[in-house]
Amino acid sequence: MVLPTLIADVERAFVSYAPGHWPDATHEEWNDWRWQLKNRVTTLEGLEKHLRLSPEERAGVILSAHKLAMSITPHYFNLIEVDDPEGPIRRQVIPRFEESHHHPSEVADPCGEDAHMPVPGLVHRYPDRVNFLITDRCASYCRYCTRSRVVSGAGEQELHTEFEQAFNYLEQHTEVRDVLLSGGDPLLFSDDKLEKILSRLRAIKHIEFLRIGTRVPIFLPQRITIGLCQMLQKYHPLWMSVHTNHPRELTLEVRAALERLANHGIPLGNQSVLLSKVNDTLPIMKSLVQKLLQCRVRPYYLYQCDLIHGSAHLRTSVSKGMEIIEGLRGHTTGYAIPQFVIDAPGGGGKVPVNPNYIRSHDEKKIVLQNYEGRLFEYPEIGL
Repeated sequence: MVLPTLIADVERAFVSYAPGHWPDATHEEWNDWRWQLKNRVTTLEGLEKHLRLSPEERAGVILSAHKLAMSITPHYFNLIEVDDPEGPIRRQVIPRFEESHHHPSEVADPCGEDAHMPVPGLVHRYPDRVNFLITDRCASYCRYCTRSRVVSGAGEQELHTEFEQAFNYLEQHTEVRDVLLSGGDPLLFSDDKLEKILSRLRAIKHIEFLRIGTRVPIFLPQRITIGLCQMLQKYHPLWMSVHTNHPRELTLEVRAALERLANHGIPLGNQSVLLSKVNDTLPIMKSLVQKLLQCRVRPYYLYQCDLIHGSAHLRTSVSKGMEIIEGLRGHTTGYAIPQFVIDAPGGGGKVPVNPNYIRSHDEKKIVLQNYEGRLFEYPEIGL
């Protein structure tokens, strides 16, 4: 049996897994993001060429064409545990038969985005910010994807973003100061195509702040070229939210890609989803957040897994998330502690969920409990 502390020590290392299952790839090919996309594993035959699948996985792959397509870049595929169907990397990207099971609480659109879409592809759920869904494609597909209804082309809906209508809406709505580019993954666009969108948004005077939500630096670090970074640098203030769930995902190549972004002045925050048998233990989460800081990425959100159809096998209890946050608080730097949130079902937005550090509160004082369990009193001023 391997102790959790030893597991955490192993996961702290930055490792390159290249070329792994692609020994014939040249150095130039491996580092070409277009080659990576062209050679993604997308079929049952492609998986079985390298892995022995469990019956649940094999059935899941066959069914995936009707829910959410399977696609895994060579870079990320090399991280997959060859002999462990329950491995934390494997569970994130290889379909399982459990995806066909629908719990009564699960819905196609758990965050209620469709009801807050005044223009096709533009979600306006918060007063001063919008989510601009500019594509329905990703480098690889996460099996817990909140937008599996529209992403990958295999879901029950199609994404038809009306770009001109979206730009016109943003020009007219002066309360919007923050635009998040999402999808799908915006960094799959060419530099030129992405720049056209960014420049158009920058021409709208009341938009102060641009963000890009992406998993490309993790799935496809080769995409983070100097040319891309130099282009993005022209549109500051521009921030980026990356999506990492497990410390093994932070390879040498990923660290280099994240450093390139940071060196071009792009602040980086990480969003993780709490997932069963992936990152639902304190040692793994602690390794992840500390390793992110080494990559100059601030842990930002830890999400409770959304109630998307077929995700019950990946969801944990909410109490597990609070237990992890409580285990981090005081035992690592505050910079490493994400905000645990639930995206309220039906479109209520992100709701913070915290351990209870307030033991009592009245007109005279508040009683606080610290990370050691000790109690402290703080007086209410002026009473």
